[in-house]
Amino acid sequence: MRTIDRLLSCLVLFLAIAAAPLPVRAAETCPFISAQELARAMPALKWSLISNQDGRGCIYQGGRGDTMMLSVFRNPDKDRARELYATFVKTLGERMPLNAVADIGDEGQGGTSAAGAERQEASVVALSGDYILQISVYPIGRRADDALLGPLTEAARVAIASVSKSSERFGNCEWLTAADADGFLDNSTLTVQRTGAGSCMMFDREANTMTVAVIAMSRDTVIGMMKRAGPCKHVAIPELGREAFGEHSCTKGNGNAVNIHVWKNGRQASILFAPVKPHPESGSVERLKAVAGRVYGKL
Repeated sequence: MRTIDRLLSCLVLFLAIAAAPLPVRAAETCPFISAQELARAMPALKWSLISNQDGRGCIYQGGRGDTMMLSVFRNPDKDRARELYATFVKTLGERMPLNAVADIGDEGQGGTSAAGAERQEASVVALSGDYILQISVYPIGRRADDALLGPLTEAARVAIASVSKSSERFGNCEWLTAADADGFLDNSTLTVQRTGAGSCMMFDREANTMTVAVIAMSRDTVIGMMKRAGPCKHVAIPELGREAFGEHSCTKGNGNAVNIHVWKNGRQASILFAPVKPHPESGSVERLKAVAGRVYGKL
């Protein structure tokens, strides 16, 4: 269970780093639930899809400033899915009381935060074979109560039928190979996972993690990232281009992690190594440069 907890922490860090620099661009469709299906499930609320997260989930904004996040997690097998689902339920249960939800996949749980909670939330998490679905709404200026949880549950019942449309795939990656894990991850327990369009992840039993995220980005935006102040130390990497730089020794998040950004042909690749505890390559840009160089050559 600790391995899954650690892997989730690394995944959250990866997604935050990969997504933060980009202005959100409107997406037309969510692969898991259509606009018409969402409107039927939640008729009292108007949602605008603001981001399709490369087949891993969708982010919506409501007219009142509410936010809804739909996330789909694919797993290598049903046993791993059930283990991860148990972790999700445990984590969610620490924020709110949960009750079983019928007719959503193999099993599901849902609940709302307490009246005095600083951040109001209504969430449903469900297990279906190798997949886990979680939908959460964060309302602004009002309680997250059963009047919100009921329609949210209906949306989850619709979305669970389409979780197989996730772009997550195991066993191959266009940006990373098992050889890239040498010196960073335990090759004997290595899992390679394609986590979306242009993004991949490798992790071992201890949940040491290496990720690559490739996104379209202008050179001006990259230059702005190089100059921004933040909790990490920056170092230029001119051998990988004038726009290449590394981030390490962060005072927030995983202080052992190191992230390298390279840019070519209008795309930026972020290569992250995130060990769960002090590691020989903790915070070291030097060894990760070889992996970044191979990714750079594929851009």
